[in-house]
Amino acid sequence: MGEKRRRQADGSAGSGAAAGERSLIAAESCSSLNSAASGGELERAARRQFQQDETPGFVYVVSVFSALGGFLFGYDTGVVSGALLLLKRELNLDALWQELLVSGTVGAAALSALAGGVLNGLCGRRPCILLASGLFTAGSGVLAAARDKETLLAGRVVVGLGIGVASMTVPVYIAEVAPPHLRGRLVTINTLFITGGQFFASVVDGIFSYLAKDGWRYMLGLSAVPAVIQFLGFLFLPESPRWLIQKGQTQRARRILSQMRGNQAIDEEYDSIKNNIEEEEKEVGAAGPVICRMLTYPPTRRALIVGCGLQMFQQLSGINTVMYYSATILQMSGVEDDRLAIWLAALTAFINFIFTLVGVWLVERMGRRKLTLGSLTGTAVALIILASGFLLSAQVSPRITLNPPDPSHQNSTCTKYSYCNGCMLDPDCGLCYKLNKSSVVESSCIPVDKDSTMKAAWGRCSNETVFKKEDLFWAYNFCPTPYSWTALLGLILYLVFFAPGMGPMPWTVNSEIYPLWARSTGNACSSGVNWVFNVLVSLTFLHTAEYLTYYGAFFLYAGFAALGLVFIYGCLPETKGKKLEEIESLFENRLCTCGMSDSDEGRYIEYIRVKGSNYHLSDNDASDVE
Repeated sequence: MGEKRRRQADGSAGSGAAAGERSLIAAESCSSLNSAASGGELERAARRQFQQDETPGFVYVVSVFSALGGFLFGYDTGVVSGALLLLKRELNLDALWQELLVSGTVGAAALSALAGGVLNGLCGRRPCILLASGLFTAGSGVLAAARDKETLLAGRVVVGLGIGVASMTVPVYIAEVAPPHLRGRLVTINTLFITGGQFFASVVDGIFSYLAKDGWRYMLGLSAVPAVIQFLGFLFLPESPRWLIQKGQTQRARRILSQMRGNQAIDEEYDSIKNNIEEEEKEVGAAGPVICRMLTYPPTRRALIVGCGLQMFQQLSGINTVMYYSATILQMSGVEDDRLAIWLAALTAFINFIFTLVGVWLVERMGRRKLTLGSLTGTAVALIILASGFLLSAQVSPRITLNPPDPSHQNSTCTKYSYCNGCMLDPDCGLCYKLNKSSVVESSCIPVDKDSTMKAAWGRCSNETVFKKEDLFWAYNFCPTPYSWTALLGLILYLVFFAPGMGPMPWTVNSEIYPLWARSTGNACSSGVNWVFNVLVSLTFLHTAEYLTYYGAFFLYAGFAALGLVFIYGCLPETKGKKLEEIESLFENRLCTCGMSDSDEGRYIEYIRVKGSNYHLSDNDASDVE
């Protein structure tokens, strides 16, 4: 096998022809070696093309069934956006309960993602995916049958447990069964299925929004169908060959690896995996918890910081406020009709899905590093546009012109507001008003009814039938504004930039950067970080909007995105096209130098390793040399 070396580009060719091995650097004076090198390059290129052409369809089947876990992840996190608009009416949910139904799922996912690392190491990838499918099925059944908000919360927690296990297992499983030239694309398909699940959920929300009563049951219960399909499919699919080799089941691993590679020779890949495991165990030592070994071994410690940092900044850039609360955000921006808000949210989910497809196409062309940097830059700009839209709406917020006395004498805080924007930020208040053409007139800030946010507690807008006949309007959680389109534009631009890069890349990179002995634990930790910050953002969004204003919340997320750019630029190396067993070496340098710029790569050239007295070119890909 070819041995990796680094040499200067102007170095001379090696001399002497021994019967053993010799290394040759192409030089102008060595025309015969130039010819050999050219032939070697053609040989390797032909072999790579053959491997790509001969990838068996079974790899794609395994990847698609695995990615159903991503579909369920996307569906169960996305469906709540539209369901909340119906649930808060039928069950009279306040802001806290709405946040609990969202963040209860996320919190459970955070815990199960961490536990999933241990389960993956002990039981394997396949049993964990089967477990996740079972949890999805059970949770959706509880949600469909729920009669009160407490049962709803319990069902959302069960679904969250499934999401957590699936989120850290599926990318690892796909990365371990995929050939190197397809790994990035196949792992990104998992994210494509996540966004596809979110889009499908938004369409289901739109369809069942016309059922005023119990429409949410169909929304929340339909996820049982793909969960059952995945469970049945995985009863017949294999375990990860890398996990089997690690556990000493070598014959079974060879058989599965051969099945995954078709006509390709597997000896080199098998030996590479096996030797890598043995070397890692010798170098790091098998004693002690895996997380302690990771933290004390510099390359894995650096990889863990990069992996967890990517997941943290993915969440702090606000993606799940957009996905969980998209319909609510559109209502906040001035979209009055629930059904219209739900269908506009479906449009944003469709944009997310389409541009995740773009990411699948770009990941092996641009590479992970460039794609992530470009994506996060655009995301920050879109957040500024979204925040500016809310700021513009706040500046033209309708003035409160009427202050009727409170007949209940409860000294409500609603009467202190002079503008609609302040009234809407108070969860206990709503706006009762008339329209003169497009202008708001005769407006008053009134306490909201305790049993229904669809009417006022008293006064002109306290009876829905009466105030609609008198051409009165009631606004809760939004102000009438001609600038509601700016929020939709901001959401669309946000997803156009976020979906190709920052959506899939944290999962793709984390599936690649850890050595096999640390892969389950590393992915569990990074997934746990993702879910912890997901909880932090989703649990606080409505209250953050209340205290910082809507535009203040999105300016805050834009600031976090800018910090993420600095982190990624300095710390994220390029992993495109590298074998999983080679990526560890990228983290041997100090953390701040891991993110080597692409311009540095141009200083490397190939050299050819010659073996034996007949100068037969090695079948190993040439390394880059400096």
